Amino acid sequence: MGKILTNRTERPFCRALAVAGLGGLLLTTAGCGSDSLDVLITGGTVLDGGLGQGVKADVGIRGDRIVFVGDGKGKKAKRTIDAAGMIVAPGFIDGHTHTDDDLFADDPARRTSLSNLAQGVTTNVIGVDGHGDPDTAGLFVRAKEKGVGINFAAYVGFQPIRKAVLGMDSRAPDAAELEKMKALVAKGMCGGAIGFSTGLFYAPQSYAKTEEVIALAREAAARGGIYDSHQRDEGNGGADSIGIVASVEELIRIAREAGLPGHFAHIKNSGVRSWGLSSEVIALVEKARADGIKITADQYPYLASGGSITSILIPRWAQAGGREETLRRFDNPQTAARLRTEMADFLAARGGAKNLLVTRQDSPWVGKTLADLAALWSVDPIEAAVRIFKEGDTGMAIFAIGEDDLRAYLVQPWVMTGSDASSAHPRRFGAFATVYDTYVVKEKRLSLAQFVHRSSMLPAQTFGLADRGQLRPDYYADIVVFDPKSYAPRSTYVEPALPAVGVRTVLVNGKVAFENARPTGELAGRGLAKTPPAGTCG
Repeated sequence: MGKILTNRTERPFCRALAVAGLGGLLLTTAGCGSDSLDVLITGGTVLDGGLGQGVKADVGIRGDRIVFVGDGKGKKAKRTIDAAGMIVAPGFIDGHTHTDDDLFADDPARRTSLSNLAQGVTTNVIGVDGHGDPDTAGLFVRAKEKGVGINFAAYVGFQPIRKAVLGMDSRAPDAAELEKMKALVAKGMCGGAIGFSTGLFYAPQSYAKTEEVIALAREAAARGGIYDSHQRDEGNGGADSIGIVASVEELIRIAREAGLPGHFAHIKNSGVRSWGLSSEVIALVEKARADGIKITADQYPYLASGGSITSILIPRWAQAGGREETLRRFDNPQTAARLRTEMADFLAARGGAKNLLVTRQDSPWVGKTLADLAALWSVDPIEAAVRIFKEGDTGMAIFAIGEDDLRAYLVQPWVMTGSDASSAHPRRFGAFATVYDTYVVKEKRLSLAQFVHRSSMLPAQTFGLADRGQLRPDYYADIVVFDPKSYAPRSTYVEPALPAVGVRTVLVNGKVAFENARPTGELAGRGLAKTPPAGTCG
């Protein structure tokens, strides 16, 4: 993969020294002008992003970089942060988010990214599920001009590309149309995207055959990118279903034939008919990795996914042509009957109407299940779903993820934490804190070091974020200081925007961006544009 632009500033030469520490080597430095630190974090337990145990150490920062990790005794700094009793870790990296609304908001308070900072997240990956704007260069310009509270990397996405060339048509492109789409992928990659993302579960991306996706993914591969996908099917059941196992095989095939790493967005088994199949999925991924294909995944720690009536229940064939065409199909007695039959099968695969909860805060139905609304309106659940769709649809949580499968994926070394952050789900404000509180503290399925690793070093290496994801000299000073006794989520399905607690201080590129339970107002984040390999762009 190409290297991320680092906006590196010139600094005096620093000589790295290896000092024995608990669980491995602790890096410190010599010859770095020890009297000119900007920030000194003292007395905390440092986990550097690797899998070694934490060590008591200090962290020195000058400008936007870490100068040393070791003994800070006698060193002077403009500001000292007492981290006694705290965990000091690399700022967390959320590999799958829908936070564009905050990052590019007109309101600078929103751009400080409270939902992220309150959990210790300092970098988001956007443009996921195939939604990434091909004008990635423009995103980075906007971020620099307006200022953002955290860092972000971006994908170029399939959805706007296919819609620009084919609209909502359910057909394959001809040769000329395919070339137009390939050119748009190349544009996004040359503008700084880290890779190509798809959401093959969603129309119109779902209309694409595997070969079409491979052809586009090759454009990303040629420029050092990664392939990220909300795979075509995360469960079994419904008219559009190919089954989760076949869907996993498709993603691996795309990565193999296009010649680039593959990444599963929010890996899960969604729908009761797919529960228990995680062992087959894991075996497929392990075989691919053994064959030399780089496969990774992100995961959020909830038993409910997020969506809408459109994405959850309406068949993809009925979405061809856009919303107005779908409404006409509901008004046609012949197609309406087919629609309701297939919607009923989709609903059964998700465990029934009781498992769909309205979570969109501005909806008049927030807090009610589809079963509740059907009873309230004296109609069957499918008729209630049709009414919701016709009135504009709404955000929902779908309680259909297998818990045993979630735990099976959780402990895989190639799985990292990702929030899939959206406004109508507690994961936006609570995903990282929930992994810690539930699976480190309460269930002890992950060690503290594993939690930090899958939240920092693993995603940084997966997405090619140079000089980030670890606490070591010359790396960017993206740092979280949190209380291991109180770090926990507060967000719920009814109140999804409650910030997590327990994070004391967050630094973004060396600036204190969060303290005293609130953002400081610093907009120290950066767009992390990837530089494609020489000769691959224009």
